[in-house]
Amino acid sequence: MNWLPFVYRLDINQGNVVSQEMVDQLRPGMTKRQVAFILGAPLLQDPFHDNRWDYLYSSQPGGEPRVEKRITLVFQNDELAGLSGDFRPGSLPSVETTKDTTVTIPKIERQKTLWQKISSLFGGGD
Repeated sequence: MNWLPFVYRLDINQGNVVSQEMVDQLRPGMTKRQVAFILGAPLLQDPFHDNRWDYLYSSQPGGEPRVEKRITLVFQNDELAGLSGDFRPGSLPSVETTKDTTVTIPKIERQKTLWQKISSLFGGGD
């Protein structure tokens, strides 16, 4: 019997998964906490440079060449000041502000319920 052995190769993912959609949510002036909420904790955080966060991601889908992505964020006074790496900031669709509109709803005169009629006989209010 002539058959080829089947070899299954695992996908190997390492680091922080960062997508373009996640990077598009970043805005200058965001705090470190806000950035961490969007991207998660950085893979590398240099204790000597607290103003720099590095996110690295490596993926090797079963037997294919390795794909590596990185993004470096720079903070000033605990606010996001810039980024560099394999991602470029995009833009989220802008939301136009609208003026508030006041709508007056007329009062609807309804018939009294049976309970309201009975309670009004004994001096009760509406």
